[in-house]
Amino acid sequence: MIAPNPHTFHIPVMGTGYTIDTPIKVAHYGISSVISIIDHRLTEQMREYYSGKYNLQYQKIDESEPDSRAKKITAYLNLVQQIVEQNFTELKQSEFVPGSEITKYFDLLPDQSPLKLAYHEMEKLDGEQKKEAQRKLRDQIVPGSIDVNIMTKLDGKGTNKKESEQDSIFNDAHAALRGFARSNLSSSVVFSAGLNPRLYSYAASFKDFFPDENGFIKKKVVLKVSDYRSALIQGKFLAKKGIWVSEYRIESGLNCGGHAFATDGFLMGPILEEFNQNKVGLKDALIPLMQSALEENGINTDFGKLNFTLSVQGGVGSAMEHEYLYTNKAVDSVGWGSPFLLVPEAVTIDEDTLQLLSKAKEEDYYLSEVSPLGVSFNTVRGNSAEQERNARIEAGKPGAPCVKKHLALNTEVSENPLCTASVKYQKKKIDELMLQNLPEQDFKVAFKSIVEKVCLCVGLGNGAAIDKGYELKKGTHGVAICPGPNTAYFKKVVSLKEMVDHIYGRTNLVTMMNRPNMFIKELQLYVQYIKRKMEQNFEEQSTKQQRYIQKFLKNLNAGIEYYEVLFNEASAQFGEVSEKAKKELDKIKRDLSVYELAVS
Repeated sequence: MIAPNPHTFHIPVMGTGYTIDTPIKVAHYGISSVISIIDHRLTEQMREYYSGKYNLQYQKIDESEPDSRAKKITAYLNLVQQIVEQNFTELKQSEFVPGSEITKYFDLLPDQSPLKLAYHEMEKLDGEQKKEAQRKLRDQIVPGSIDVNIMTKLDGKGTNKKESEQDSIFNDAHAALRGFARSNLSSSVVFSAGLNPRLYSYAASFKDFFPDENGFIKKKVVLKVSDYRSALIQGKFLAKKGIWVSEYRIESGLNCGGHAFATDGFLMGPILEEFNQNKVGLKDALIPLMQSALEENGINTDFGKLNFTLSVQGGVGSAMEHEYLYTNKAVDSVGWGSPFLLVPEAVTIDEDTLQLLSKAKEEDYYLSEVSPLGVSFNTVRGNSAEQERNARIEAGKPGAPCVKKHLALNTEVSENPLCTASVKYQKKKIDELMLQNLPEQDFKVAFKSIVEKVCLCVGLGNGAAIDKGYELKKGTHGVAICPGPNTAYFKKVVSLKEMVDHIYGRTNLVTMMNRPNMFIKELQLYVQYIKRKMEQNFEEQSTKQQRYIQKFLKNLNAGIEYYEVLFNEASAQFGEVSEKAKKELDKIKRDLSVYELAVS
């Protein structure tokens, strides 16, 4: 059974490699985290590495084996669970003495946790009473959840030549889902990047996704969403298949790491408010759909046990913000992602990238167009994947070797899908561009849009491969990194304890006085975003584009009105942060009024 999280935070997925083994590092301390399971080659490398480290038997699953993708993922997830269980058993058996694993477990807990309060009460006891209290504490602790992430957009054709290339069940997303479904885990799959009807329907072919007669679901579904409407649509689609969404994970559209899926100007504060206002209505809308679907499948369950939780992530950087979201917004967990990139005890990252993040300034973090998916991507300047790309361009050989092909989805220049960061794709596009005889400036803009893409399949996993000592193929050494803008305010490498203490307000790792409140930072990012949209060929914008901008600005202004009330009502909780926030809101309102005039 999936136990409740003893912590009020979780570590979200970061790239394909940065959290690939995070559960092995932190789950025995009760901390939940999320693994990306798209890169089956990387999971196989990690299985080989950890089998050796823990003296466990390892038998390689060859790439040519039927259904090798899913098999590799299942084998790795089973290994992770085995190691987490071993680590947790050893922790439970350790003594309650300073520096022991079980003492560390309790030290990391939030101060108001009932478990931690009971732990402090135990410390006051003596003799048999103390031993009995320790026995009860050992019985009550639980490990963190080993959750997985699948990006729903990665659903191209299968590429194993022994399998039908037309059969979607052999593509990355379907194989990953099958690998998780067949694993021993009792945890959650986080679906990110939006509704994929084919993938969601496929989930209904595995019994572990359905509730049993008591309402228990072994394999739960978590939807990462950026607004309520998306949650309702996706929740209804899954409910019609008999699959319950156990958690809605609300992520900021822009103030996040990795791919940034901007909303139409809807901001995190109002979005959270809408979710809280519609909790009951959302459940009432889904239960009848679930009942019909389960009846068709001959499944009986306790519908009273079907509930969902809310979590939130993206840009959270202070204990004050964490506590506000957890208490005032009634979320069950707060995601802390990018700051953990500076915690090698929790993530897997190569030393060069670690040092890059520790020294990077606020202006080094930016929303780029480097992703082959054509979706804006948060990154940091100076990473080695960027350097490798630039070196190829300077040498007159733009494009990367397409080794893993996870993002080979584009059929614009070839019947066989290509990655837009690949040598083959970029050569074809540049050849086409050369024939257009464009003016020099127009040519430079078009050329840049072709060659700026970075290989993320390899780059986002290289940090883990380098850290574990794996040899990389020639020309594929660059490490791509996907931190959110919030990383700029964390300036040094820290321990797991230091970061957890920061989250719970026992220490402060952010010493930059100019760090804006998370809600304000997100608003600033959205203003920058719409400003760029307006500057792009403004004179040529269609009526449809102008209406989009007007709607966007209207939603931003509604968000500002919401925050004006929030920072007035929460002034006691936020203190001087409220006053700074209100001044910034006034400034942004003035800027937006100028933008509104421009499109009126």
